[in-house]
Amino acid sequence: MHFVYILYSNFSDKNYVGETSNLEIRLDNHKSGFYSNSFTTIAKDWELFFKIECKNVSQARKIEKHIKSMKSRKYLLNLGSSPEISERLLNTYNS
Repeated sequence: MHFVYILYSNFSDKNYVGETSNLEIRLDNHKSGFYSNSFTTIAKDWELFFKIECKNVSQARKIEKHIKSMKSRKYLLNLGSSPEISERLLNTYNS
């Protein structure tokens, strides 16, 4: 099982989109600065804003790529408030 997730930092007012097989560990790593050369080192207050459970790594990476390609904060906010968008993504990238 894999997840696509969106983190939000109030301190930096930024979002981060990623994918992982272990969401709890990945979130802890982002908060602790484990990824020293990562974008997420700009803040320590990352909170999980959105997650979508995918059936495999391939589907998760395709959905992550789609979300990042949108380059839109409004789209990210809509993902968090409209479950039908998640369903469409899962159906579109059902491989």
